[in-house]
Amino acid sequence: MLGNRKASKGTLRLIAIRAAIVLVVLLLIPYAIAPFYRVIDPVSTPMLWRWATGQRVEHIVVPLDRIAPALPLTVILAEDASFCHNRGIDLGAIREALQHSDDDLAVSRGASTITQQVAKNLFLWSGRSVVRKVLEIPLALWLNLVLPKRRVMEIYLNVAEWGPNGEFGAEAAARYAFGIAAGNLNALQAAELASILPNPVERSARHPSTLVRQLAALHLRRAEAHPSLAACLRAH
Repeated sequence: MLGNRKASKGTLRLIAIRAAIVLVVLLLIPYAIAPFYRVIDPVSTPMLWRWATGQRVEHIVVPLDRIAPALPLTVILAEDASFCHNRGIDLGAIREALQHSDDDLAVSRGASTITQQVAKNLFLWSGRSVVRKVLEIPLALWLNLVLPKRRVMEIYLNVAEWGPNGEFGAEAAARYAFGIAAGNLNALQAAELASILPNPVERSARHPSTLVRQLAALHLRRAEAHPSLAACLRAH
């Protein structure tokens, strides 16, 4: 009997060790893959989920130089004003979000930099989760280390969910909302697209609500006041 118990404990210990090894490998895979995204165009976990469940995905990858400059500028203003100089995370925004943890989604979203959103879109899952945030922060720091800012923005603009029926990326967004290519967006259209990023299912640039129009006007005013904010995206 004693021998059986020892064998059972040994088996459980071996299973636990193997499970721990598998977990560590799974956690490290994104760090191994990320440097290759300098040259490989990735897809997001929401896209993979939609494909796996038979749902529609509209996704056309375009390089940053074929996207109207007004779009990355207004996206920075709307999503992450510190993008050009932060290291993938914004500690000040995180502290502020923690202090206002009972506020709505728009406030809590302010703690997520564009790099964090890229980390979430490529490797994690959606939703408000402490576990996801804990995984997301070191991934964002790593992405900022191995990818230039221009490439982070290029990936973000190509994988962000931008429509109610599987429209991903700026090109699909521009075609769905305005019937034009992303390179032909004017400043107002870009601002409207930036305004719906928090929730592209409930917000629409194709049929903009009063809120979307108000946010777009705000982003336009800020873009006019900070025309060089996206200087870090210039090709070198």
